[in-house]
Amino acid sequence: MTYLFNRARSLDPVTSHAAADQVDFASQHFEKIVDCLQRFGARGKDGIAELTGLDGNQVARRLPELAKIGLVELTGRVTKSKSGRAEREWRFVPVQRELI
Repeated sequence: MTYLFNRARSLDPVTSHAAADQVDFASQHFEKIVDCLQRFGARGKDGIAELTGLDGNQVARRLPELAKIGLVELTGRVTKSKSGRAEREWRFVPVQRELI
């Protein structure tokens, strides 16, 4: 699903586009974040980062992408960040399948 999101800007040099095509770290981040929210429930960016070992910026970049493809969503609540400030809380969105 990471192919849905550009990893290089349109005005970046060709080398940046080539490098972006070779790296697939985002899918690893997707898996870690989704797994964390499934296992531990709703969390803020810093809570997810702490449980996954990812940097807060990595988590912050992936959450809107995961929301676009319907795997996570905002809860409408806030939680405390690592610094004690309020941050938005995210949760896993279970995939519903039709029963035949």
